[in-house]
Amino acid sequence: MKFNTKTIHGGQEHDKAYGAVMPPIYQTSTYAQSTPGGHKGYEYSRTHNPTRAALERSIASLENGNHGLAFGSGLAAIDAVIKLLKPGDEVISTNDLYGGSYRLFTKIYADFGVKFHFIGMENAHKIEDFVNDQTKLIWVETPTNPMMNIIDIKAAAAIAQKHNVLLAVDNTFATPYLQQPLDLGADIVMHSATKYLGGHSDVVMGLLAVKDHELAERLYFIQNASGAICGPQDSFLMLRGIKTLHVRMQRHCENGRKVATFLNDHPKIEKVYWPGFESHPNHDIAKAQMKDFGGMISFVTKGNNYEEAIKIVENMKVFTLAESLGGVESLSGHPASMTHASIPKEEREKTGVVDSLIRLSVGIEDADDLIEDLKQAIG
Repeated sequence: MKFNTKTIHGGQEHDKAYGAVMPPIYQTSTYAQSTPGGHKGYEYSRTHNPTRAALERSIASLENGNHGLAFGSGLAAIDAVIKLLKPGDEVISTNDLYGGSYRLFTKIYADFGVKFHFIGMENAHKIEDFVNDQTKLIWVETPTNPMMNIIDIKAAAAIAQKHNVLLAVDNTFATPYLQQPLDLGADIVMHSATKYLGGHSDVVMGLLAVKDHELAERLYFIQNASGAICGPQDSFLMLRGIKTLHVRMQRHCENGRKVATFLNDHPKIEKVYWPGFESHPNHDIAKAQMKDFGGMISFVTKGNNYEEAIKIVENMKVFTLAESLGGVESLSGHPASMTHASIPKEEREKTGVVDSLIRLSVGIEDADDLIEDLKQAIG
Protein backbone atom coordinates (compact mmCIF):
# COMPACT_ATOMS: atom_id res chain seq x y z
CA MET A 1 0.00 0.00 0.00
CA LYS A 2 1.47 3.37 -1.02
CA PHE A 3 1.71 6.30 1.37
CA ASN A 4 -1.21 8.37 0.07
CA THR A 5 -3.47 5.36 0.48
CA LYS A 6 -2.06 4.60 3.92
CA THR A 7 -3.12 8.00 5.25
CA ILE A 8 -6.72 6.95 4.62
CA HIS A 9 -6.70 3.18 5.04
CA GLY A 10 -3.46 2.25 6.81
CA GLY A 11 -4.14 0.08 9.85
CA GLN A 12 -7.87 0.78 9.62
CA GLU A 13 -10.94 -1.43 9.43
CA HIS A 14 -14.64 -0.72 9.23
CA ASP A 15 -16.51 -0.80 12.52
CA LYS A 16 -17.60 -4.37 13.23
CA ALA A 17 -20.87 -3.36 14.90
CA TYR A 18 -22.48 -1.24 12.17
CA GLY A 19 -19.88 -0.88 9.43
CA ALA A 20 -19.06 2.76 10.20
CA VAL A 21 -16.43 3.98 7.74
CA MET A 22 -14.75 6.24 10.33
CA PRO A 23 -13.73 4.64 13.65
CA PRO A 24 -16.44 5.50 16.18
CA ILE A 25 -15.64 7.62 19.22
CA TYR A 26 -15.75 5.11 22.06
CA GLN A 27 -16.44 7.64 24.80
CA THR A 28 -16.21 5.17 27.66
CA SER A 29 -13.87 4.63 30.57
CA THR A 30 -14.67 0.96 31.14
CA TYR A 31 -16.07 -2.14 29.43
CA ALA A 32 -18.48 -4.88 30.50
CA GLN A 33 -16.96 -8.26 31.40
CA SER A 34 -18.83 -11.55 31.22
CA THR A 35 -16.67 -12.99 33.99
CA PRO A 36 -13.65 -11.55 35.84
CA GLY A 37 -11.04 -11.08 33.14
CA GLY A 38 -13.49 -12.13 30.43
CA HIS A 39 -13.82 -9.25 27.97
CA LYS A 40 -13.62 -8.44 24.25
CA GLY A 41 -10.08 -7.07 24.30
CA TYR A 42 -10.83 -3.91 26.25
CA GLU A 43 -11.21 -3.51 30.01
CA TYR A 44 -10.21 0.05 30.93
CA SER A 45 -9.58 3.03 28.64
CA ARG A 46 -6.30 4.13 30.18
CA THR A 47 -4.93 0.79 28.99
CA HIS A 48 -6.79 0.44 25.68
CA ASN A 49 -9.53 2.25 23.83
CA PRO A 50 -10.79 1.23 20.35
CA THR A 51 -10.60 4.78 18.94
CA ARG A 52 -7.09 5.28 20.26
CA ALA A 53 -6.10 1.84 19.01
CA ALA A 54 -7.21 2.80 15.49
CA LEU A 55 -4.98 5.88 15.68
CA GLU A 56 -2.05 3.86 16.99
CA ARG A 57 -2.38 1.43 14.09
CA SER A 58 -2.48 4.40 11.72
CA ILE A 59 0.80 5.97 12.87
CA ALA A 60 2.48 2.56 12.86
CA SER A 61 1.39 2.12 9.25
CA LEU A 62 2.52 5.61 8.16
CA GLU A 63 5.98 5.14 9.71
CA ASN A 64 6.35 1.56 8.43
CA GLY A 65 6.45 0.38 12.03
CA ASN A 66 4.77 -2.51 13.78
CA HIS A 67 3.51 -0.66 16.85
CA GLY A 68 2.12 2.81 17.60
CA LEU A 69 1.42 4.61 20.86
CA ALA A 70 -0.65 7.75 21.43
CA PHE A 71 -0.17 10.21 24.30
CA GLY A 72 -1.76 13.39 25.60
CA SER A 73 1.00 15.59 24.10
CA GLY A 74 4.30 15.42 22.27
CA LEU A 75 6.13 16.03 25.55
CA ALA A 76 4.23 13.14 27.15
CA ALA A 77 5.49 10.93 24.32
CA ILE A 78 9.08 12.13 24.87
CA ASP A 79 8.63 11.61 28.61
CA ALA A 80 7.72 7.96 27.98
CA VAL A 81 10.89 7.46 25.95
CA ILE A 82 13.12 8.97 28.65
CA LYS A 83 11.43 6.70 31.21
CA LEU A 84 13.16 3.81 29.47
CA LEU A 85 16.32 5.10 31.20
CA LYS A 86 17.58 4.95 34.77
CA PRO A 87 19.80 7.20 36.92
CA GLY A 88 23.35 7.23 35.60
CA ASP A 89 22.32 6.70 31.99
CA GLU A 90 23.42 9.25 29.42
CA VAL A 91 21.70 10.78 26.39
CA ILE A 92 23.31 12.47 23.41
CA SER A 93 20.98 15.10 21.96
CA THR A 94 21.24 17.74 19.29
CA ASN A 95 21.98 21.19 20.71
CA ASP A 96 19.37 22.77 18.42
CA LEU A 97 16.06 21.33 19.49
CA TYR A 98 12.60 22.34 20.64
CA GLY A 99 12.71 24.34 23.88
CA GLY A 100 10.17 22.08 25.57
CA SER A 101 12.34 19.04 24.94
CA TYR A 102 15.35 20.88 26.37
CA ARG A 103 13.33 21.90 29.42
CA LEU A 104 12.12 18.33 30.04
CA PHE A 105 15.66 16.98 29.74
CA THR A 106 17.43 19.59 31.86
CA LYS A 107 14.80 20.61 34.43
CA ILE A 108 13.15 17.25 35.10
CA TYR A 109 15.30 14.27 34.15
CA ALA A 110 18.70 15.78 34.90
CA ASP A 111 17.52 15.99 38.53
CA PHE A 112 16.77 12.26 38.40
CA GLY A 113 20.35 11.45 37.49
CA VAL A 114 20.12 11.20 33.71
CA LYS A 115 22.97 13.05 32.02
CA PHE A 116 22.45 14.90 28.73
CA HIS A 117 25.06 15.97 26.19
CA PHE A 118 23.85 18.67 23.76
CA ILE A 119 26.02 18.72 20.67
CA GLY A 120 25.96 19.90 17.08
CA MET A 121 24.99 16.96 14.90
CA GLU A 122 25.30 18.51 11.46
CA ASN A 123 28.28 16.18 11.11
CA ALA A 124 26.62 13.07 12.51
CA HIS A 125 29.93 11.23 12.85
CA LYS A 126 30.83 13.56 15.75
CA ILE A 127 28.15 11.83 17.81
CA GLU A 128 30.53 8.92 18.35
CA ASP A 129 32.96 11.17 20.22
CA PHE A 130 30.42 11.41 23.06
CA VAL A 131 29.40 7.76 23.26
CA ASN A 132 30.55 5.88 26.37
CA ASP A 133 29.46 2.86 28.42
CA GLN A 134 26.67 4.88 30.06
CA THR A 135 25.17 6.10 26.77
CA LYS A 136 21.74 4.57 26.27
CA LEU A 137 19.95 6.94 23.87
CA ILE A 138 20.72 9.25 20.97
CA TRP A 139 18.00 11.89 20.49
CA VAL A 140 17.82 13.38 16.99
CA GLU A 141 15.56 16.14 15.71
CA THR A 142 15.64 16.74 11.96
CA PRO A 143 14.93 19.23 10.55
CA THR A 144 15.75 20.96 13.82
CA ASN A 145 13.57 23.57 15.49
CA PRO A 146 14.06 26.41 14.63
CA MET A 147 17.37 26.44 12.72
CA MET A 148 16.34 23.83 10.11
CA ASN A 149 19.57 21.89 10.52
CA ILE A 150 19.56 18.48 8.88
CA ILE A 151 20.98 15.44 10.67
CA ASP A 152 21.95 12.29 8.79
CA ILE A 153 19.65 9.64 10.27
CA LYS A 154 21.42 6.72 8.58
CA ALA A 155 24.79 7.83 9.96
CA ALA A 156 23.33 8.30 13.46
CA ALA A 157 21.68 4.87 13.22
CA ALA A 158 24.98 3.23 12.30
CA ILE A 159 26.60 4.71 15.40
CA ALA A 160 23.67 3.68 17.61
CA GLN A 161 23.74 0.11 16.31
CA LYS A 162 27.52 -0.14 16.66
CA HIS A 163 27.29 0.79 20.35
CA ASN A 164 23.97 -0.96 21.07
CA VAL A 165 22.13 2.23 22.07
CA LEU A 166 18.67 3.41 21.08
CA LEU A 167 18.13 6.04 18.39
CA ALA A 168 15.00 8.17 18.66
CA VAL A 169 14.05 10.70 15.98
CA ASP A 170 11.68 13.62 16.46
CA ASN A 171 9.99 13.62 13.06
CA THR A 172 7.56 16.47 13.79
CA PHE A 173 8.79 18.93 11.15
CA ALA A 174 9.13 16.38 8.35
CA THR A 175 6.18 14.07 9.10
CA PRO A 176 6.15 10.54 7.63
CA TYR A 177 5.11 12.10 4.33
CA LEU A 178 8.63 13.52 3.90
CA GLN A 179 10.80 11.01 5.79
CA GLN A 180 10.44 7.69 7.58
CA PRO A 181 13.20 7.32 10.18
CA LEU A 182 12.47 3.68 11.05
CA ASP A 183 13.40 2.74 7.49
CA LEU A 184 16.65 4.67 7.94
CA GLY A 185 17.60 2.70 11.05
CA ALA A 186 15.95 4.56 13.95
CA ASP A 187 14.43 2.57 16.82
CA ILE A 188 11.77 5.11 17.84
CA VAL A 189 9.98 7.86 15.95
CA MET A 190 8.27 10.64 17.89
CA HIS A 191 5.73 13.18 16.66
CA SER A 192 4.21 16.19 18.27
CA ALA A 193 1.05 15.23 16.40
CA THR A 194 -0.41 18.57 17.49
CA LYS A 195 1.39 19.95 14.46
CA TYR A 196 1.23 18.57 10.92
CA LEU A 197 -0.43 15.23 11.64
CA GLY A 198 -3.51 16.84 13.18
CA GLY A 199 -3.06 19.76 10.83
CA HIS A 200 -5.93 21.97 12.00
CA SER A 201 -4.69 23.47 15.28
CA ASP A 202 -7.50 21.84 17.22
CA VAL A 203 -5.90 18.98 19.16
CA VAL A 204 -2.81 18.43 21.34
CA MET A 205 -1.21 14.98 21.10
CA GLY A 206 1.99 12.97 20.86
CA LEU A 207 2.67 9.76 18.93
CA LEU A 208 5.40 7.13 18.91
CA ALA A 209 6.10 4.41 16.35
CA VAL A 210 8.51 1.48 16.68
CA LYS A 211 9.29 -1.77 14.88
CA ASP A 212 10.71 -3.91 17.70
CA HIS A 213 8.11 -5.84 19.70
CA GLU A 214 10.09 -5.95 22.97
CA LEU A 215 10.72 -2.20 22.86
CA ALA A 216 7.04 -1.62 22.12
CA GLU A 217 6.03 -3.70 25.13
CA ARG A 218 8.29 -1.62 27.40
CA LEU A 219 6.72 1.57 26.05
CA TYR A 220 3.17 0.20 26.34
CA PHE A 221 3.88 -0.60 29.99
CA ILE A 222 5.08 2.97 30.60
CA GLN A 223 2.09 4.37 28.72
CA ASN A 224 -0.35 2.42 30.89
CA ALA A 225 1.54 2.79 34.17
CA SER A 226 2.07 6.55 33.79
CA GLY A 227 -1.30 7.22 32.21
CA ALA A 228 -0.45 10.17 29.94
CA ILE A 229 -2.85 8.96 27.27
CA CYS A 230 -5.10 10.91 24.90
CA GLY A 231 -8.85 10.61 24.92
CA PRO A 232 -11.11 9.09 22.25
CA GLN A 233 -12.40 12.44 20.98
CA ASP A 234 -8.86 13.68 20.36
CA SER A 235 -7.97 10.34 18.77
CA PHE A 236 -10.87 10.75 16.37
CA LEU A 237 -9.81 14.29 15.46
CA MET A 238 -6.25 13.10 14.85
CA LEU A 239 -7.42 10.28 12.59
CA ARG A 240 -9.49 12.78 10.62
CA GLY A 241 -6.48 15.08 10.25
CA ILE A 242 -4.17 12.28 9.12
CA LYS A 243 -6.48 11.41 6.23
CA THR A 244 -5.52 14.65 4.46
CA LEU A 245 -1.85 14.70 5.50
CA HIS A 246 -0.53 13.92 2.03
CA VAL A 247 -2.48 16.64 0.21
CA ARG A 248 -1.72 19.22 2.91
CA MET A 249 1.99 18.44 2.98
CA GLN A 250 2.22 18.79 -0.79
CA ARG A 251 0.84 22.34 -0.54
CA HIS A 252 2.96 23.18 2.52
CA CYS A 253 6.04 22.21 0.51
CA GLU A 254 4.98 24.15 -2.60
CA ASN A 255 4.21 27.29 -0.60
CA GLY A 256 7.33 26.87 1.52
CA ARG A 257 9.53 26.87 -1.55
CA LYS A 258 7.93 30.08 -2.88
CA VAL A 259 8.12 31.89 0.47
CA ALA A 260 11.73 30.80 1.10
CA THR A 261 12.76 32.00 -2.36
CA PHE A 262 11.04 35.36 -1.83
CA LEU A 263 12.75 35.88 1.52
CA ASN A 264 16.12 34.81 0.16
CA ASP A 265 15.89 37.50 -2.54
CA HIS A 266 14.67 40.25 -0.19
CA PRO A 267 17.22 43.06 0.36
CA LYS A 268 16.36 43.43 4.06
CA ILE A 269 16.83 39.75 4.91
CA GLU A 270 20.27 38.62 6.07
CA LYS A 271 19.80 34.85 6.14
CA VAL A 272 17.07 32.31 5.38
CA TYR A 273 17.16 28.85 6.94
CA TRP A 274 15.44 26.27 4.74
CA PRO A 275 16.93 22.88 3.73
CA GLY A 276 15.71 23.16 0.14
CA PHE A 277 18.43 25.63 -0.80
CA GLU A 278 21.50 24.09 -2.41
CA SER A 279 23.53 26.41 -0.17
CA HIS A 280 22.15 24.70 2.95
CA PRO A 281 25.08 22.87 4.62
CA ASN A 282 23.35 19.48 4.55
CA HIS A 283 21.15 19.96 1.49
CA ASP A 284 22.38 16.71 -0.06
CA ILE A 285 21.47 14.75 3.06
CA ALA A 286 18.03 16.38 3.13
CA LYS A 287 17.57 15.51 -0.52
CA ALA A 288 18.54 11.90 0.16
CA GLN A 289 16.41 11.25 3.24
CA MET A 290 13.44 13.54 2.59
CA LYS A 291 10.84 13.52 -0.18
CA ASP A 292 10.67 17.34 -0.18
CA PHE A 293 11.79 20.16 2.09
CA GLY A 294 8.71 21.16 4.05
CA GLY A 295 7.00 24.39 5.00
CA MET A 296 9.08 25.46 8.00
CA ILE A 297 11.37 28.46 7.44
CA SER A 298 13.40 30.70 9.74
CA PHE A 299 15.08 33.98 8.85
CA VAL A 300 16.92 36.95 10.33
CA THR A 301 16.85 40.54 9.16
CA LYS A 302 19.97 42.55 8.41
CA GLY A 303 21.38 44.23 11.47
CA ASN A 304 20.13 41.54 13.87
CA ASN A 305 17.63 43.97 15.39
CA TYR A 306 15.26 42.65 18.06
CA GLU A 307 12.79 45.52 17.81
CA GLU A 308 12.57 45.13 14.03
CA ALA A 309 11.85 41.41 14.34
CA ILE A 310 9.06 42.07 16.84
CA LYS A 311 7.60 44.76 14.58
CA ILE A 312 7.58 42.38 11.60
CA VAL A 313 5.68 39.59 13.39
CA GLU A 314 3.24 42.10 14.87
CA ASN A 315 2.56 43.63 11.44
CA MET A 316 1.71 40.38 9.69
CA LYS A 317 -1.95 40.00 8.81
CA VAL A 318 -2.28 36.65 7.03
CA PHE A 319 0.41 35.01 9.14
CA THR A 320 -0.89 34.70 12.70
CA LEU A 321 1.53 35.37 15.56
CA ALA A 322 1.10 32.25 17.68
CA GLU A 323 2.80 29.27 19.29
CA SER A 324 2.86 25.94 17.45
CA LEU A 325 3.07 25.10 13.75
CA GLY A 326 1.87 22.73 11.07
CA GLY A 327 -1.74 23.85 10.78
CA VAL A 328 -3.51 24.76 7.56
CA GLU A 329 -3.11 28.42 8.54
CA SER A 330 0.24 30.19 8.34
CA LEU A 331 1.82 31.09 11.67
CA SER A 332 4.74 33.26 12.65
CA GLY A 333 6.78 33.12 15.82
CA HIS A 334 9.70 34.69 17.64
CA PRO A 335 11.61 31.68 19.05
CA ALA A 336 13.77 33.61 21.53
CA SER A 337 10.73 34.89 23.42
CA MET A 338 8.26 32.10 22.62
CA THR A 339 9.08 28.47 21.81
CA HIS A 340 12.72 28.61 22.97
CA ALA A 341 12.46 31.03 25.88
CA SER A 342 13.18 28.17 28.31
CA ILE A 343 16.70 27.81 26.86
CA PRO A 344 19.25 30.23 28.40
CA LYS A 345 20.12 33.11 26.09
CA GLU A 346 23.79 32.17 25.80
CA GLU A 347 22.88 28.59 24.89
CA ARG A 348 20.25 29.74 22.37
CA GLU A 349 22.62 32.08 20.61
CA LYS A 350 25.33 29.43 20.27
CA THR A 351 22.97 27.54 17.95
CA GLY A 352 21.81 30.63 16.03
CA VAL A 353 18.59 31.39 17.90
CA VAL A 354 19.32 35.10 18.12
CA ASP A 355 16.84 37.78 19.16
CA SER A 356 16.12 38.75 15.55
CA LEU A 357 15.24 35.22 14.39
CA ILE A 358 11.71 34.75 13.05
CA ARG A 359 10.18 31.33 12.41
CA LEU A 360 7.42 30.76 9.88
CA SER A 361 5.06 27.84 9.55
CA VAL A 362 3.88 28.26 5.98
CA GLY A 363 0.27 27.15 5.60
CA ILE A 364 -1.81 26.12 2.62
CA GLU A 365 -3.26 29.51 1.70
CA ASP A 366 -2.54 31.07 -1.68
CA ALA A 367 1.22 31.64 -1.84
CA ASP A 368 0.77 35.08 -3.44
CA ASP A 369 -1.21 36.27 -0.43
CA LEU A 370 1.49 35.00 1.92
CA ILE A 371 4.21 36.78 -0.03
CA GLU A 372 2.23 40.03 -0.13
CA ASP A 373 1.76 39.80 3.63
CA LEU A 374 5.50 39.39 4.14
CA LYS A 375 6.20 42.29 1.78
CA GLN A 376 4.06 44.71 3.76
CA ALA A 377 5.27 43.42 7.14
CA ILE A 378 8.98 43.62 6.30
CA GLY A 379 8.60 46.89 4.41
